[in-house]
Amino acid sequence: MKEAHISVDHVGKRYSICHKGAVGRFASFRDVLMSGVTRPFRRQSTPAESPTKEDFWAVKNVSFDVGQGEILGIIGRNGAGKSTLLKLLARITEPTEGKITLRGRVASLLEVGTGFHPELTGRENIYLNGAILGMSRAEIRRRFDDIATFAEVEQFLDTAVKHYSSGMYVRLAFSVAAHLQPEILIVDEVLAVGDAAFQKKCLGKLEDASGSGRTILIVSHSMSVITRLCSRAILLDKGTVTHDGKVEEAAHRYLEASHNSASASWHPPTPVGDTIAKIHGARLHDLQGNSPPVFSIGAPLCCTIDYELAASAKRALPAIQLVNDAGTIVFGSAAFQLRTSERIGCLSATCLVPAHLLAEGYHTLSIGLVSYNPNTLHAFEREVLALLLIDDTTGDGTRGDAMGQWPGVVRPKLEWMFAA
Repeated sequence: MKEAHISVDHVGKRYSICHKGAVGRFASFRDVLMSGVTRPFRRQSTPAESPTKEDFWAVKNVSFDVGQGEILGIIGRNGAGKSTLLKLLARITEPTEGKITLRGRVASLLEVGTGFHPELTGRENIYLNGAILGMSRAEIRRRFDDIATFAEVEQFLDTAVKHYSSGMYVRLAFSVAAHLQPEILIVDEVLAVGDAAFQKKCLGKLEDASGSGRTILIVSHSMSVITRLCSRAILLDKGTVTHDGKVEEAAHRYLEASHNSASASWHPPTPVGDTIAKIHGARLHDLQGNSPPVFSIGAPLCCTIDYELAASAKRALPAIQLVNDAGTIVFGSAAFQLRTSERIGCLSATCLVPAHLLAEGYHTLSIGLVSYNPNTLHAFEREVLALLLIDDTTGDGTRGDAMGQWPGVVRPKLEWMFAA
């Protein structure tokens, strides 16, 4: 490894959670009101009302080094400790235990608005951020035009940033952080606020920054972003590191954990949708109606969606979208064959995915209800079902006896023949 720009040595962050007995975070408004009214008449607190404290470790015993020019991905489910770790690295908060060593100037992009003064203009905030990073006014001036052009906010530079939209805010914040050339750049999911074109520009800029020797830490739920940018990733679970190594292995473990926590069936607590169309649930199964943990590559699979249409549904149709473990959309499909149906009420529709279509690996299924004329999305749920397709060992698949990875988003079994 090159010289370590970041060294994290057995770092932990502990928070104290206070519970106040009966009148705590689960109390009703009536309980809180009555407690306040009767408190003056009580001589002493009862044991049930005495506050208690509980220690919660958001990050625990985390150690790793990041070399110069390395792009490290940090992944994990919600609540795994990713944002807490980034705040520790950005020195927004101090660790409870352990030591963090940073060699070089640090710029962080953790939340919309971090590091900007809302009353100052975009121009003034560029100079302010540069000064915070230890740059001279002349250095900032040399890069000023590139920052403004990249952020696409030239005409708003003399407007107070409190009047910016969230997209403008993020574009300018990222542009400042990337162009003022800190040795260490820390980026959270905040880039998801930008549009697709700007995200593409950001990814290219991050790749250029790494090539010039800067160290980058990036948190994202998008495995396509992580696998494209990073050669190494850390997987966090409940505040601890469960994997530190090749990005493909980290992404595999992350998606496997997501799959294990999901079910082959999905039912929202309340129906998802609007007054016209609602989704009640969905399930993956084979032709016999079974939901195995592993679907064979050589057998068809089915997705059944349970939904409800009101009388004013205007032919709303169920639809699905499948995304692979790299974040690439494999395909989308809508039930256009059902357009002639005028059924309303509680309905069920099944989509049949043929055998020898999907490549082995992890895939995530999204479902929706949509009207295409006019084009109206009534209900949509992302990543509701994860399915596992790994069984291509029967010799009946396109790989035959070949071993190792087989490239491609899909795995069709095509016909081959000799020329006459």
